[in-house]
Amino acid sequence: MSGHSSESLPAGGHRYVARVYYEDTDAGGVVYYANYLRFAERARTEALREVGAAHAEMTSQHGLMFMVRQVKLDYLAPARLDDSLVVLTRLLALRPASVLLRQSFFRAGEERMLVDAEVLLVSVRVEDGRPRPAPLPEKWRSALRNLG
Repeated sequence: MSGHSSESLPAGGHRYVARVYYEDTDAGGVVYYANYLRFAERARTEALREVGAAHAEMTSQHGLMFMVRQVKLDYLAPARLDDSLVVLTRLLALRPASVLLRQSFFRAGEERMLVDAEVLLVSVRVEDGRPRPAPLPEKWRSALRNLG
């Protein structure tokens, strides 16, 4: 480790820490590329919960849920077995019925980014999976702004 704390990471957003287990790696002990999506999903769920936009509440109160519409991943350096990863989730854009997030992966204690992801989430109705024509409820819009 470089000795830098996670405080040297970019400001703002939500930090989620995940350990890399054997099941997350390929035969060479490197995180299998698709598993970054699993780490990102967990980090987004915790970020939304922490800012007051929990999935379960959105579903029960408004009949809405977020679905991933698009993901762009840039793999810059590998994470390895037993690494502690920090996933930094930040708001890039908030639109009426969607949100664009950046999720950056770092090895705990280091500043070098391992993976850079952009994730577009869209609001859909739980009943039929169709896009919601109206803007997100203000409570969720306000909560999402806290990831900025």
